[in-house]
Amino acid sequence: MHRLLTALGRGFKRKIGWKRLGIAASLLIIVFAVTTLVRTLKGVDAGIILTALTEIAPHRIALAALCVVGAFFTLTFYDFFALRTIGKTHVPYRIAALSSFTSYTIGHNIGATVFTGGAIRFRIYSDYGLTAIDVAKICFLSGLTFWLGNLFVLGFGMAYHPAAASAMNLLPPAMNRLIALGCLAGIAIYFTWLMTGKARRELGQNGWKVVLPRARLTLLQVLIGVIDLSFCALAMYLLMPTEPYIDFISLAVVFILATLLGFASHAPGSIGVFDAAMLVALPEFGREQLLATLVVFRILYFMIPFGISISIMGMREFWLNVVQPWYERRRLSEPCAASATVRQPVKRRKP
Repeated sequence: MHRLLTALGRGFKRKIGWKRLGIAASLLIIVFAVTTLVRTLKGVDAGIILTALTEIAPHRIALAALCVVGAFFTLTFYDFFALRTIGKTHVPYRIAALSSFTSYTIGHNIGATVFTGGAIRFRIYSDYGLTAIDVAKICFLSGLTFWLGNLFVLGFGMAYHPAAASAMNLLPPAMNRLIALGCLAGIAIYFTWLMTGKARRELGQNGWKVVLPRARLTLLQVLIGVIDLSFCALAMYLLMPTEPYIDFISLAVVFILATLLGFASHAPGSIGVFDAAMLVALPEFGREQLLATLVVFRILYFMIPFGISISIMGMREFWLNVVQPWYERRRLSEPCAASATVRQPVKRRKP
């Protein structure tokens, strides 16, 4: 049996591989989501959407914007925590914040976050002597923070209100509660495993090795992810129509599931996937009203941060590649000009 499983595993890696399987799964999610979205949007009145946009109270939009700011502020600690975990204490917080914010917003909006976000991180951290392996470790630890936070919030939310996820995954509430308890049990097992010693916390080989944080620091890691997700879900909750009523926990479960589907699809900005999941999971709301909410949320959470990140990176590259070289050339040319002036022979007047 062992030989059969080994042979099947080798055949899978040789003929299919996890990379191809991931691409196929992403394309399948995108196609299914777009098909569902097109079917859901049939008969939608654009005029009602515009009216619904005006019905969202300005103070709720302002509060949602503050929640988005809080979410991205918390996001900056993803990289800062990862840098301290791998021992790169010489990188200041402002650089970690810049890298975390720009890599997430640009990478998530362009798509293929693993590659685009990693490239932006390397561009920033290479100025501080970090290698590609260091950046890979940061990406791994930041992703671990994200997933630990997701599993904790999703496990708690689905255990408390399992029916909230049934409209999306079509599973009975009892099954969703078992999945939620499994998520929480998995986190508990992970903490237990971390407490067995440093040797067990070392992952990787052949020069790529990362030491996972201790259990006490992992609590901080989970807390960072939970606060980030809570701010995001609260921003969406503030923009939702007031009728019919939905409690925050139920919306948070739906929001996190939709967000995870969007990440799994690798679609730029999770466009189509996130929106279709929200529309399918919340059929009690009018489609036009919910679309208005999604439009405002996309502006606050996707478009504005993306524009800010592009501007920041553009100005940074202009400063590093144009302004600084110009100042350097000017600084070097001034002593040469002064030296040429001193060495210039003085002409004597004829008597």
